[in-house]
Amino acid sequence: MEYNGQLSPSQTTDILRGLGHIPLKKFGQNFLIDANIVRKSLELAEIARGDIVVEIGPGLGTLTGALAEAGAKVYAVEIDKRLFDFLTKRFCGNENVNLINADALDRPLAGLPDNSADFKIVANLPYAISTPWLDRVLPGRLPQKMSLMLQKEAALRFAARSGSGEFSPISVFLSEAYDIMPPHKVSASCFYPRPAVDSMLLPLSRKHDARTFSQRTREIMRAVFSKRRKQISTIAKNAGEYSQTLLDWLDSVPDLPRNSRPETISNRHWRELDKIARK
Repeated sequence: MEYNGQLSPSQTTDILRGLGHIPLKKFGQNFLIDANIVRKSLELAEIARGDIVVEIGPGLGTLTGALAEAGAKVYAVEIDKRLFDFLTKRFCGNENVNLINADALDRPLAGLPDNSADFKIVANLPYAISTPWLDRVLPGRLPQKMSLMLQKEAALRFAARSGSGEFSPISVFLSEAYDIMPPHKVSASCFYPRPAVDSMLLPLSRKHDARTFSQRTREIMRAVFSKRRKQISTIAKNAGEYSQTLLDWLDSVPDLPRNSRPETISNRHWRELDKIARK
């Protein structure tokens, strides 16, 4: 049977049954079956004909088909060999769809050519890879827009602001590079199999003055946040190889209270850390 465009719930289950495929938890395989959410994903990324789009984990190609129908050129990476083979047959001859069988953590931009023009990302991200995958994307070529389907917990952490319990290094890295729009709630009923938690669509639009942090700064910030219950002065003194950099940083920001905890420190101060760490 040939499948064009978006897949209905019955088509999704029929395909999986025909493939003899049971959705794998280790790959976070919860397939999108709601056409309204598919349309919303494209709408939030402002997909237009001629766009170049990276997709992570296309699964059965529901988003892929919608993107191709909208006239976008899609680069997609699928880790599951059985699903990759299905997608290869489904989109055989479609010049707008480029597929690779690989781990998205190894190929975070799905084989997008280095000389490609500006691009966007539309993805239904498994929870287990959402942060490490994004951490691989942010230091490199920044997409113009992203529309990310995430488990609710991850979406709230990505969109968190200083002072909130969810605030983390990835919150800083994202907010320095992107304007983060309000997340769009997505019910668990929009997926097959139905996950145990709700999800959110998180739209991101690259800032004109987008900035990224050095690898060393990112490492230091992760070390700092791993001690988030402690005061920053205590963390700095006991940070091993990072101690001197952190102490130099604290000397450079006299307005930062020494009893501050990591989640209360503003982006402005983290930018100062990046300057110190790059020296």
